[in-house]
Amino acid sequence: MRDPTAEVFATLTDVKRVWAVGAIHGDASRLRALHQGITARFQPGDRFVYHGNYLGHGGEVTATLDELLAFRRAMLRPGMEAGDFVYLRGAQEEMWQRLLQIQLAETPSEVFEWMMEQGVAATLRAYGADVDEARWRLEDGARSIARWTTSLREVVHTFPGHDELLSSVQRAAITENGRVLFVHAGLDPSRPLSEQGDTLWWGSGYFDQITEPYGAVEMVVRGYDRAHAGLAMTHHTATIDSGCGFGGRLAAACFDVNGKALDWIEV
Repeated sequence: MRDPTAEVFATLTDVKRVWAVGAIHGDASRLRALHQGITARFQPGDRFVYHGNYLGHGGEVTATLDELLAFRRAMLRPGMEAGDFVYLRGAQEEMWQRLLQIQLAETPSEVFEWMMEQGVAATLRAYGADVDEARWRLEDGARSIARWTTSLREVVHTFPGHDELLSSVQRAAITENGRVLFVHAGLDPSRPLSEQGDTLWWGSGYFDQITEPYGAVEMVVRGYDRAHAGLAMTHHTATIDSGCGFGGRLAAACFDVNGKALDWIEV
């Protein structure tokens, strides 16, 4: 029988340590600096989890995706595979995918304005789209909206690797021994992974309820926190978000396969 969780998360195999990178929000400059720090500390058996929100808010959205792709190419060592670099879906990536299908929304204009307030405007501008033109299209009917979203997809396609990266984002990731789970922002400890749904990117309020192991999982790590409060750890949770894209710094933490924090970088 097929495992119903197989489509829910990526599994990190042959892993000794995991570098967990917090939300980036289009700040490619800090991402490059962070990558330099990680490169200097890299050890065989290291794997990488990026916790989403590559897009939105910042002014270097396309350069951020370019840097993610360039770092993976540079760091692939003998015995490593592309799957050793896991990119989680964040709220920004979720909104971006919904924007590309916004003609299906019941109230496209209302959804669009909400997305703009949440930081998606920065991603639109990064791909050369005009926000005012988008508003006009949204008032012009489903066909006009569909033509606009199609043209937007075509623009993204001109940036090498961007389509592939954004279409390969995972809902969550877990170490092969099942003891460390990586999520974007939230996790409802009362429900299994297969039933988390949008909680993974919108349910940050549940995170403080994790006060004991989540099944076999000893440590749940998230990379986005609305408070952007930096590194915060309890016995069973870790938060890595120092406010990158909101005037703060970009952070990453290194964990062993049992959830012990081994290293920390902030740039």
